[in-house]
Amino acid sequence: MDNVNEAQYWQQRYESDSIQWDMGQVSPPLKAYIDQLPESAKSQRILVPGAGNAYEVGYLHEQGFSNVILVDFAPAPIEDFAKRYPDFPTKHLICADFFALSPDDYQFDWILEQTFFCAINPDRRNEYVQQMAALLKPQGKLIGLLFDREFAGDDIPFGGSLDEYLQRFKSHFDIEIMETSYNSHPARQGSELFIKLRVKG
Repeated sequence: MDNVNEAQYWQQRYESDSIQWDMGQVSPPLKAYIDQLPESAKSQRILVPGAGNAYEVGYLHEQGFSNVILVDFAPAPIEDFAKRYPDFPTKHLICADFFALSPDDYQFDWILEQTFFCAINPDRRNEYVQQMAALLKPQGKLIGLLFDREFAGDDIPFGGSLDEYLQRFKSHFDIEIMETSYNSHPARQGSELFIKLRVKG
């Protein structure tokens, strides 16, 4: 389990194409959320941490969102994304540890969560909540999906439940939406929560 804290662990998984939960497409609930955003949102500063193959980043870029930052600490998915989207700003492709990002240097209007929470060591979940809140501007939002199920074994992805998330996030966020996603990919139907959380303060 400790290996998930290391960039090399993820680099090897991407090189061997062994990211089991990769859907190969934009997550339908996130696509639907992006599609209903107003034109004015396209200049907002958006972070997608632990982005992996970054289908949502690609979709945001295709829709004209101009200030999207992709962060992953494995270089392989970033290099692959850069090949797929050669016109994406290279300064917005950041190979770094999410937990090491300084809130003094990075502040975002909203952050998109897609299979990042489930990939970190569960011992770091409170740290995740704190870092997310620190990287958001006042009234900034955390938008995305969390697994509402457990998985066998102690390997990724790591599961979770509504009750756990409510307890973890309430210290730093006002919970506007945290409910079962109605439009999940068929393979994930009934096992995802759509979240819209607003940072306190």
